Amino acid sequence: MSTPATLFTNGRIFLSGVNPGTNAGLTRPPTFADCMLIRGDKIEHVGSSSDEPISAALASKSVTTHDLQGKTILPGFVDGHLHLMLLGQALNKLDLVKCKDLEEIRSAIRAYASANPELPRILCRGYMHIQLPNGATAADLDDLDELNRPILIDSKDLHSTWCNTAGIKELGAEQWADVPGGIIERDINGKLTGVFSEAANITYVWPYLASVASMEERTTAIRSAVTAYHEAGYTGMIDMAMDEGAWEAIQALIAADGSIPIRLAAYWLVKPLPTEAETLSQVNRAIELASQHNASTTPDCRIVGIKVICDGIIDACTAGLSQPYEHNDHLEVPLWTHAQLEPVVKLASSAGLQIALHAIGDATIKMVVDILSAHANPDKRPRVEHIELANPEDAVRLGQHGITASIQPVHADPAILKAWPKLLGQHRCGRAFAYREFADHGAPLALGSDAPTAPHAPLGNIYVATTRKSYREPELETAVNPHFALGLCESVAAATEGAAYSCFDDHRIGSLKSGHKADFVVVDMEWEKEKLMQSRITETWYDGKRVFSA
Repeated sequence: MSTPATLFTNGRIFLSGVNPGTNAGLTRPPTFADCMLIRGDKIEHVGSSSDEPISAALASKSVTTHDLQGKTILPGFVDGHLHLMLLGQALNKLDLVKCKDLEEIRSAIRAYASANPELPRILCRGYMHIQLPNGATAADLDDLDELNRPILIDSKDLHSTWCNTAGIKELGAEQWADVPGGIIERDINGKLTGVFSEAANITYVWPYLASVASMEERTTAIRSAVTAYHEAGYTGMIDMAMDEGAWEAIQALIAADGSIPIRLAAYWLVKPLPTEAETLSQVNRAIELASQHNASTTPDCRIVGIKVICDGIIDACTAGLSQPYEHNDHLEVPLWTHAQLEPVVKLASSAGLQIALHAIGDATIKMVVDILSAHANPDKRPRVEHIELANPEDAVRLGQHGITASIQPVHADPAILKAWPKLLGQHRCGRAFAYREFADHGAPLALGSDAPTAPHAPLGNIYVATTRKSYREPELETAVNPHFALGLCESVAAATEGAAYSCFDDHRIGSLKSGHKADFVVVDMEWEKEKLMQSRITETWYDGKRVFSA
């Protein structure tokens, strides 16, 4: 019996021709084919209706014809940077991102707590520092729930958790010791305020929340995240903070369902621990898992490398800057020093792991580029995550050393950058999100969303990359450093083939080629950056099967 085949006609099949590290520029026109033939889980042919394989398919009675009615087929999007478990869990948390200030936050939580008396704790997400100019405290939350349940709120960027007094008690935070790179906020009397940031959040809060979630809750969260990603047009994802709790749930889900219908590459999170030996033990765990789960053994669910969060974020004034913050004249203590990070990179590189380093401030970006240039094998496609405030010299060095610029344009949305001039000064804001420089100097680009810290819709992400305008608040006229914008062709390529390249999957996904996996999306769109907000994903196909239809 022959393998079922489907012929897609009467549409536009995107052929990017933008190889990772290629400077495609702002105005490169797209190339489209007329037809695409898939058979089973593979693409058999992409080309013209006059090509012999297409003619033969049309003459065959065993081929199903799919009339695209003028729509566009793009490669399935690959999210170059997300947090899978946190995304799935976030879908079931109260979202506070649209609240304007403390009073709106309090009102939303009070109403949610009253409407959900059965919940053991009130879990929320999305608070931003700009909403709370006077800071956040447990006392702000203590009178919102008549049942006095723990209230725990993720900051939008996931770098902090804010909780009430009941939350402090449930976490056992009074007994926590300080950790390298962690912030456990206390008032002038030494009393906990209820805010835990950076390494303290990762070391204490994340594991606790994972421990109180049942296996069923964790696997359900993963299923929910995958479903949401199919609806958005994704067929692949790169997890950037994999840990034992999430990995255990992923393996349990695979055991139960046979597979997860999305291609997952994961970077193992390495935290700063009190001793070098303890820190390196995390790298050794990644080495162990990568030897078991890799491109040869489990190509659709594998451990590819390590991830290190080397600084914080600008909004919380925890990103590593070379000059003090403008509003308080502070230079923050780095989460990782050069001496701490270097042995981690050396060990991972010597074991053949990929290396992903989170760096937002210019001082941290310089440090990680120094270390990757000295110790990471460029053939292993090392990468820097976020790169929000790079100096011109380091923008050049990314391409010189084959370092992938893993960028999340949705973080450049002007709607969430209103505090930056006060924090950085207008002169430094002019260096924000210098994507054009990265591309012009030959850095491979991988687009991601950083979900759940930001909206994960890929077309919205591309809209911000190409226009530098707001996806969250389209009515805003502001454009953030439009001279750093990317072209539409290179942005789509970076969100598909570029992300696949970054984790060594571009030989089979990320572009529409004969022999590649039949992972693609059907989009009702016009090929104009200003009209991306009106585009709509109508179908997502994974492994030759339709997994979403609008």
